[in-house]
Amino acid sequence: MKRRGSRLDINDLGITPYMSPAKKRCPSPSEPLSVQHKSWRPSHLASYLRRHGIDNDVASKFEGERVKGEHLSEINDDMLKEWDVPLGQRIELMKIINNILDETVDEEAPPRLPKVFNDPVHGHIELDSLLMRIIDTPQFQRLRDIKQLGGTYFVFPGASHNRFEHSIGVSHLAGCLVGKLRQRQPSLKINDVDVLCVKLAGLCHDLGHGPFSHMFDAQFIPMVDSQSDWRHEDASVNMLRHMIEVNELQQAFFERGISEQDVIFIEEMIAGPQHGQDSDRDWKYEGRGKDKSFLYEIIANKRTGIDVDKWDYFARDCHHLGIANMFDYRRFMQFARVIEVEKTLRICTRDKEVGNLYDMFHTRDALHRRAYQHKTSNIIETMICEAFSKANDHFFLPGKDGKKVKMSEAIYDMAAYTHLSDRVFYTLLASTEPELKETRQILQAVQRRHLYRCVSQSNAPTEKTFSTFDAPRLARAIVKAVPESYLSERHLPVLTEGDVCVQIVNFSYGMRHEDPIDRMRFYQKDQPNKASKVRREQVSRMLPDNFLEQNIRLYIRDSQDRDKQRSASWCFQQWCVENDCTTPRDGGDPDISLTPLKMSQDPTEAMQSSQTPSYPDVPNAFGGRATPNAPSTVSQRLRFSG
Repeated sequence: MKRRGSRLDINDLGITPYMSPAKKRCPSPSEPLSVQHKSWRPSHLASYLRRHGIDNDVASKFEGERVKGEHLSEINDDMLKEWDVPLGQRIELMKIINNILDETVDEEAPPRLPKVFNDPVHGHIELDSLLMRIIDTPQFQRLRDIKQLGGTYFVFPGASHNRFEHSIGVSHLAGCLVGKLRQRQPSLKINDVDVLCVKLAGLCHDLGHGPFSHMFDAQFIPMVDSQSDWRHEDASVNMLRHMIEVNELQQAFFERGISEQDVIFIEEMIAGPQHGQDSDRDWKYEGRGKDKSFLYEIIANKRTGIDVDKWDYFARDCHHLGIANMFDYRRFMQFARVIEVEKTLRICTRDKEVGNLYDMFHTRDALHRRAYQHKTSNIIETMICEAFSKANDHFFLPGKDGKKVKMSEAIYDMAAYTHLSDRVFYTLLASTEPELKETRQILQAVQRRHLYRCVSQSNAPTEKTFSTFDAPRLARAIVKAVPESYLSERHLPVLTEGDVCVQIVNFSYGMRHEDPIDRMRFYQKDQPNKASKVRREQVSRMLPDNFLEQNIRLYIRDSQDRDKQRSASWCFQQWCVENDCTTPRDGGDPDISLTPLKMSQDPTEAMQSSQTPSYPDVPNAFGGRATPNAPSTVSQRLRFSG
C-alpha cells in the first residue's frame, strides 16, 4: 500500500476494475488510432495483440511484463529475443507496433518528415526515411556515375542524366500508382508494408546496371562470355542483398515491418519469379499470393510492358533529348483499376485509353529510332566494348576479402561491382600499363571522333529474323558477296571479316512480333468491374501490321580508307540483293558507280558487261541507276546488267 496522500494505481493491487463494454473495446484494425494508445493498460495491449493474430502466449508475456501503451516506442527486437519470442512472431509484433506508432501523433517527439527532392520531370518528390537510408549508401550513390542512355550521351549533349535520378523517379511513380489503387479500391487490402515494398522495388530496380547501362549487359558480357545468360536484374537483386548486409540495414527494415518474405517480394518485382521454369507451380511467386498479383505489374510488367519504369524513362529521356513525349502517364493512373481476369487480379484501364497506350508504344519506338539505336551512338558503344574486352584480362577491381576481380567477373562479386561504373572509361584512358595500349588507342579514337564509319544500312525481310549473335556470320557473308576478281579488276581492295562490323538492331513495341495491346484488358464506364479486350479495328485502321523490324548496319573500321568504303558498299548492296532486303540507305560513303551482279550470271561475263548502268536516268544512293517508282526491295528494284 502507498502512503496516504499518494496516488494509488489500482493495477498495483492486482485488481481489474469494472469497465463498460465500450471502454473495454480495443480499436479494430480499420479504426484510426490516436494518442490515447498511451493510456492502454497491459491487459488492453495484450487483447489488442491477440485480436491481430499474435499467439496468446506471446501476448501474455506483454501482460506479464506489465507493458503499457506508453512503452510501445521502447520495444525492439533485442527485447523480444530476451522474452524468447519466436522470429515469426517478432516480425509480426514489430509490424503491429510500427503501425500503431505511425498512425498516432506523438506530441513530445518530433514527427518523422520525409525528404523532399526537386525533380526536373516530376516536380517535388517526397521520400520515406527508409528510402533515404538506401539512397545514402555507396551502392546506390554509384548510380550517379552510370549514364542512363550510355553512349547516346556522345551524340546528344543533353543526355547527361544518370540511373540515380531515374531510380528515384520510378520509386515516386510506383508510390503514386499503388497509392491511387489503394485509395480507389480499399477491397484490395493494400497495406503500408505493400506500399513501402513497391517503392523500395522501384528505387532498387536498377542497382545492377554496369558501365554505360545496357551496353554492359547487352554487348560487353556477351562479347567476353558468349555462354553467359546474366542479366542486370540479377545483379540488382544481388546488390540489394549486399547493400543491406554491408550497411547493416536489417534492423531498419525490421523496424518498418519488412520481413524476409517482403524482401523476396521486392526481389520478385525487380527480377521476376525465382521459380519461373517450375511448371508444376500454378503461382510462381513467393512474396505475395494471387490476391495481390497486380502488384507485380507496377515496376516491371512482364505481361504487357506497361509499367512505371517506362513511364519515367520516357518522360525523363524525352526531357533531356529534346524529343516530345506523347504519352500521359498521369491520365493512365487516373483510370487504372484492378479487375479479375482469368482468375488473376490485373491492372486494367478504360477502353477509351487504348489510343493513349498506342501512343506510349509509338513513343518507345520513336525513341529507339531517333536516339537509343542511333547509328553513331551504337558504334561508339561497340568501340568501348572492344576496348573493355581488350582490357578485361589486365584490369582488376578490388573484390570481397581483397580479391582482385576482372570486369567480366565483377557481376558475381558485389564488392567489386560497387566500384564498376562509367568511371572505368577514364581510368583506362589514363592508364600507363603497356598491356592496356590497345585499349587506350580505341578510347582515344572515341574521344577524337575517329569512329567506325557507317557505310550503309538496310531492313531485313519480315519473314527472316536474325539474332545479334548472327552478326559475325553476316560479316563473313557480306565481304564474300562480290568475287575477289570482280573487285580487283576495278582496283578495289578485297575485304576481310575484320575490316567490317555488322550490327543487327531491333525496332519493336517491346513484344517482338506481338502487339502488346492484345495482352491488355479494358473496362467500360458502365461496367467498371468487367474487363475485356479492345479489337484493333475498334481503335483505328491505321495501326501497324508488323511489330518487329530489323535493321542491318554495315560499318567499316578504317574510316579514312575511301576505297575500302567503296568495296564495303558494293558488297553490302550485293548481299542485300541476294537476301531480299530493302534498298540500302547511304551511310555517307562515296558514290559507287558499279552495277550489282546478276545472281544467275557468270562473274567473268558480269565484269565485262557491268560498265554501263541499266538505267542511266535516275541515280540511286549508290551511284547506280534505278527505275522511277520502283518496288522497295533491292531484288525487285535493281536491274542487273548483262
